[in-house]
Amino acid sequence: MENKNLQIATFGGGCFWCTEAVFQELKGVEKVESGYSGGNAPGYPTYREICSGLTGHAEVVQITFDANIISYEDILVIFMTTHDPTTLNKQGADVGTQYRSVIYYHDENQKEIAEKVVEEVAEYYDNPIVTEISPLKIFYKAEDYHQDYYRNNKEQGYCSFVIMPKLSKLRKLYGDRLK
Repeated sequence: MENKNLQIATFGGGCFWCTEAVFQELKGVEKVESGYSGGNAPGYPTYREICSGLTGHAEVVQITFDANIISYEDILVIFMTTHDPTTLNKQGADVGTQYRSVIYYHDENQKEIAEKVVEEVAEYYDNPIVTEISPLKIFYKAEDYHQDYYRNNKEQGYCSFVIMPKLSKLRKLYGDRLK
């Protein structure tokens, strides 16, 4: 029987369909769920409410990973290099606070690692990193049709034109980390 050291990470890097597709490719990642975090509106938010920009939530993914195979630090480096952490409330054509770059930490150790990684990768970008680092308060799982979106909709235009280039970049930079 495998000795698993399962941990959870929660990130927002623009559209959760893109971020989910990236992390589903990695060795050691057991599960990736798309959802919402960081808002102030009461109750369980819906996609329509999130898209209004009025709830304050970000589209995020919650990643369950085996730290014996891939570390939190490695997951953060991959996160910070597979989306643009220098654009405020924007990833590509997706604009709004729901598309912000954010790391929601689960404990003080994750916070310290996140701060360190952000500082280390900053030198590789021409513009300042605007990624928010905040404590996770609550994660709301998104509606079922958002889960495994890329795997279930590869023929969609968004998947071809937005997600595929991110996956190509992942494969080029981190081919040794893929399942």
